[in-house]
Amino acid sequence: MNAATNQPDILKAVPALERMFRFQWEEAQHAYVLLYPEGMVKLNDSAGEILALVDGTRSVAEICAALEQKFPNAGDLSRDILEFMEVAHEQRWIHYG
Repeated sequence: MNAATNQPDILKAVPALERMFRFQWEEAQHAYVLLYPEGMVKLNDSAGEILALVDGTRSVAEICAALEQKFPNAGDLSRDILEFMEVAHEQRWIHYG
């Protein structure tokens, strides 16, 4: 999915974590991580905040709204979130149900 060309469609989409990944806080890393059989992906703070809301029930628009409410001084976060969702989908961390 290309976030720039399919923005209305992607906002309605409901992302879920791929089954082979487990999302969790890793105290030793002081960060959220994605664990998978061959290793681990350490996520930056923004990616961790976004993936924390990817539960297979919230749409991308709902995730954007929740993060904008949590971080009101950040302004419109939708572009950054859409860009991350595109990367996460390309990396096969998430899929759309």
